[in-house]
Amino acid sequence: MIFGRTERGKPPVEPVTLKILVAGGFGVGKTTLVGAVSEIRPLRTEELLTEAGRPVDDTSGVEAKNTTTVAMDFGRITLREDLVLYLFGTPGQERFWFMWDELSEGALGAVVLADTRRLEDCFAAIDYFERRSIPFLVGVNRFDGAARYPDEDIRRALDLDEQVPLLTGDARDRESVKEVLISLVQHAMAQASQRRAVTT
Repeated sequence: MIFGRTERGKPPVEPVTLKILVAGGFGVGKTTLVGAVSEIRPLRTEELLTEAGRPVDDTSGVEAKNTTTVAMDFGRITLREDLVLYLFGTPGQERFWFMWDELSEGALGAVVLADTRRLEDCFAAIDYFERRSIPFLVGVNRFDGAARYPDEDIRRALDLDEQVPLLTGDARDRESVKEVLISLVQHAMAQASQRRAVTT
């Protein structure tokens, strides 16, 4: 690059950066999702679960989990030369929810991860984004051994509006995660266009 231009004479591309939240209950796979897709080494703020926290940390269904996110996970993915997503994984436990207001500032939208074994754990995240009119979709994370249900049954159990996308995927799989993130960006852009159309 010479004087801010590439050798071919093209000006450098200034990418659009978008902030995406990854939310959901404790142990649903938020840290795994960010790590699966991030092109940089993810920033993680995980701490070991302790005996002192046992009365407030509900590990039923995720008994093998021995760490928890106490602030956030952070990763980055370049979808195109001109489009970069910054991913912020929110803490899943109630005592860390005060972080959500800070993390949600300026967010384009959110992925709410769900586990069919503990669907009730994502209610709080769905309520949070609905109340703040932040576009979101629900990503059902496929856990080994977990029962599979039709999308309509899951949608009904979560009381989701029809316009909220519901996808099923694997938080460990990069391509599956990319599909979810692209769907969220498309959904958020469509909602923004609808809001503009209403106000003009």
